[in-house]
Amino acid sequence: MSKKRKQPQRKKETTEKKATLKDALDVSLLQQLQNTKKELEIQEVKKKQLEAKRKEEERKQKEKNKSFEQLLQESQMDWKEFKD
Repeated sequence: MSKKRKQPQRKKETTEKKATLKDALDVSLLQQLQNTKKELEIQEVKKKQLEAKRKEEERKQKEKNKSFEQLLQESQMDWKEFKD
């Protein structure tokens, strides 16, 4: 038995484009929305930078306030290496 191959059906290309919201909006309103989007993106980047800076300062403050015991426990040095 030979298998018949089905040829894909070609969809008719329409010359009409679907109407989009971008096409329906006024040019000045579209520009205003794009500017607002850019401003929000800039604010988000600044917010992330401030948060990273705050976390870094917090980490430094915690490191500064550690007790001798905490520093000793975190140390990678092994006293057995220095023992006679």
